Amino acid sequence: MTQPAYQHVICDPDLCTGCRLCEYVCSANKHGVFDPNLARIRVVRIEPVTMTAISCRMCADAPCVIACPRDALSRAPETGVILVDDTKCDGCGWCVEACDFGAIVLNPASKTAEICDLCADQEDGPQCVIYCPKEALSLSTPEVLRQKARRDVVKRLFEELLTP
Repeated sequence: MTQPAYQHVICDPDLCTGCRLCEYVCSANKHGVFDPNLARIRVVRIEPVTMTAISCRMCADAPCVIACPRDALSRAPETGVILVDDTKCDGCGWCVEACDFGAIVLNPASKTAEICDLCADQEDGPQCVIYCPKEALSLSTPEVLRQKARRDVVKRLFEELLTP
């Protein structure tokens, strides 16, 4: 049986300016303060000058859930969002280590894991996507990303064939 393809926030590095507004919006939405250290999305630099944002990819196999020794992480079946039970999480960091994307952070105050939940508490969806001034952030699924990658490869091949 195939795993469902859950949506997650993706970033187009060709559009991302690294302004970090997504981090500020996220921290304000989740913690009521403008502090990028409390954001559940991270802007990172990929040398030399490319910027991109990283958040939970809602992996089908969810290694973070498997790695948690306290069963503090679970998946919401309808959305695929990884949920953290703050009453069980002791901040051991095993989920952070298990995440291939570096998308889980430990809250410095509460010492509990924090993962993007696609702003489940907001009717209009992820606030980072809404407020990104360059529209670099969007919601997608792994299958849509694979299709886009295949189209890009074919496009590049045609460009190379047509270039004298």
